[in-house]
Amino acid sequence: MLPSFYKIMTFKEQVLKLLEDALLDKPEIFLIDLSISDTYKIIVSLDGDKGVSLQDCIDISRLIENSLDREEHDFALEVASVGVGSPLKLVRQYVKNIGRTLIVKVNNEKIEGELVDADDVNIVLTWSAREPKKIGKGKETVLKRQEIPYSEIKEAVVTVNFN
Repeated sequence: MLPSFYKIMTFKEQVLKLLEDALLDKPEIFLIDLSISDTYKIIVSLDGDKGVSLQDCIDISRLIENSLDREEHDFALEVASVGVGSPLKLVRQYVKNIGRTLIVKVNNEKIEGELVDADDVNIVLTWSAREPKKIGKGKETVLKRQEIPYSEIKEAVVTVNFN
């Protein structure tokens, strides 16, 4: 028996440890969010470098389900991939979406552009804009480029183009 000064893992810590173990076998998949309600409803949101398959969700769900004791906690479990239109949260998500169009909220403005680079500190967006000509009347199309630190991003979402 363990001495009383050892801390027993909380339910959330147990679930998190099971998730970490499951994801070791699937290094291309990563955890976006884990929430557990007061009624023990477990919601796991996953993403992957090349997406998340239904089978990936089933495998991880089974591993968690089979490792927890329902006698101790009567829980409900939902394992899913993040949906289209879900805000990006991790640098790894930005990297996987290089080449796609994002809508990024920064301060009081929204910038829509192609994500051309992402590192540990910033993202880089490019887009075309119509601006007044420097000489003469009328407008011209100019290519804009902006480096945005993650610390300034309020929300970033990949846009879906059906063209």
